[in-house]
Amino acid sequence: MKNYWVLFLITSACLSCSPNIQSEDDRPNIIVIIADDAGYIDFGFMGSPDLKTPELDKLASRGVIFTDAHTSASVCAPSRAGLITGKYQQRFGFECNAIPQGMGLDLKQSTMGDALQSAGYKTIAIGKWHLGNGPSYHPNERGFDEFYGFLAGARSYFYNKNEDKKGSPKAILQNKQRVDFSGYLTDVFGNKAVEYIDLYKKEPFFMYLSFNAVHTPMEAKVEDLEKFKGHSRQELAAMTWSMDQNIGKLVHKLEKEELLNNTLIFFLSDNGGATNNQSDCGPLKGWKGNKFEGGHRVPFVLSWPAQIKPGSTFNGLTSSLDIFATIDAVAKTEQSGLDGVNLIPYLSGEKQGNPHPSLFWRKDKMAALRKGQFKLVRLEDYGYRYYNLAEDIGETTSLETIMPDGFSNSKEDLELWERDLVSPSWLEEETWNQVTYEIHQALMENRTPNYVNPRQMTRYRKRTKK
Repeated sequence: MKNYWVLFLITSACLSCSPNIQSEDDRPNIIVIIADDAGYIDFGFMGSPDLKTPELDKLASRGVIFTDAHTSASVCAPSRAGLITGKYQQRFGFECNAIPQGMGLDLKQSTMGDALQSAGYKTIAIGKWHLGNGPSYHPNERGFDEFYGFLAGARSYFYNKNEDKKGSPKAILQNKQRVDFSGYLTDVFGNKAVEYIDLYKKEPFFMYLSFNAVHTPMEAKVEDLEKFKGHSRQELAAMTWSMDQNIGKLVHKLEKEELLNNTLIFFLSDNGGATNNQSDCGPLKGWKGNKFEGGHRVPFVLSWPAQIKPGSTFNGLTSSLDIFATIDAVAKTEQSGLDGVNLIPYLSGEKQGNPHPSLFWRKDKMAALRKGQFKLVRLEDYGYRYYNLAEDIGETTSLETIMPDGFSNSKEDLELWERDLVSPSWLEEETWNQVTYEIHQALMENRTPNYVNPRQMTRYRKRTKK
């Protein structure tokens, strides 16, 4: 039996920790680490049989592994908008991925940076931003004292003269100033994280460390590629290894400075694995961009040695939205209107069961609902599927005719949630909408999609016309 199935057989552990929120003088440092487009099982602590992640495995062993954790979107930018605001991004129109020039994260929304900055934390953002390129959307304008990274959704991992130029959203910025860099970008971000801890170690700090690994382009250092020579997923293995080593570098710095014990660390991927980066979602159906479990169910770790018992697993229905709600509780930022839930009482044993009775997703014509172990998927102008994940984690057998009451109730719940949403502020390119629609329809029919990108769609349509 493959290793990843072990995750579905582990019983939720009752974790012993003090349920009391700490005093203001003893509030934890907070670090949110995001991987980009990582597959559900592509880490050792998630059961990967071939990718090596010793540093993340160690971090997971010091904390809690969440097996049923989800992002609020299955693509990068909306997922990050939900994470950083703690709200379903559809509430403020950030539903789709391709952000038009001059637009970005709704300026009326508060970010984690805003909240923690106001609470006296030094706030730092490193890496990929992808929440708007315009001046008003810059991290320094959204609650972050320090920013080192790029504004776009992807870029090369090495210096690139076409990207690293003035005015390019792919250029590396230190705050608002373009800077040159040398070496491998994952290392650069890891080194910068260590530098900022050295700079701000004597005051409470919040670090939003957003790696672009393992998003395409599939680029790695020569020595890391050599380390995984002959590996069936050589580039991904090398890129994952580098990210893991840099996370380890950060954790070792915290240990050296005697900060690790009272640092609350979250690690997760921004969405499911992509079709073009060699990732593996294990037993889950689907991948980045669709509403099946493989699109939004992600690896998720919480570590806080001072408060959370190490080496445990939590199987309750959890969301990336819970990160802000948990931070709000432990840092006393007094935010309102958050859609997430403070996870600490569930990890202390003070509360039992699922943090969320239901979770919701929507992007243009595709929507979904998780209600406990049941999953509803909707494709506009096509229909619905209804699954029991406890018996069918791969979402293969639809139960709408077998369980009509549960199916009907789930439809009503999804429609009720949508009443509070606004129309998308923008839509994605029509070609990608057509591709995504085909993928959804194919997965609902349990068949292989005819195409998974616009180039394949063009070729397929030319071929089938003959």
